Amino acid sequence: MTLISWGSTLVALADDGRLFGLDYQLLFDSAITAINVFILFILLSFILFNPVRNMLKKRQDKITSDRENAEADKKEALAMKLEYEEKLRAANKEAEAILSDARRVAKHNEQKIVADAKEEAARIIARANTEAELEKQKAADEVKQQIIAVAQMMASKALAGSMTEAVSQELIEQTLNEMGENTWLS
Repeated sequence: MTLISWGSTLVALADDGRLFGLDYQLLFDSAITAINVFILFILLSFILFNPVRNMLKKRQDKITSDRENAEADKKEALAMKLEYEEKLRAANKEAEAILSDARRVAKHNEQKIVADAKEEAARIIARANTEAELEKQKAADEVKQQIIAVAQMMASKALAGSMTEAVSQELIEQTLNEMGENTWLS
């Protein structure tokens, strides 16, 4: 084997002038190297590649599972949101119904209070009218008594000796009947 130098590169020439020599030793070494590379590939495949593949497969499954869980959680959250919104609407309706009932009860109570007040006012007015009638009757009776007393005095002076007590009472009654009850009531 000879070495030829071309510039700074050294090239090894085989004995027969070829660049490298194909002999059985080179073929045997190449076959051994190929077998070693194949064995190394199989060993690395079991030792390194399969665990990496398994890890990637697990990661992919986990990501898929997480995505499915996230979608399920999103659907569940949406369902809960709709449920809470429905409950909120129901609560608002219930509150409105309660307020409506309270307004109705307040209106009823107002009408009852007004009716009671009107009844009380009517009773007071009736009692006042009754009392006024009684006072009027009392005043009329007092006036009658005073008129009777005055008439008796006048009659007794006018008839000084000729009239008896019975005749006097009869004259008073007759005078009162002629004047009538309406005169005393007005």
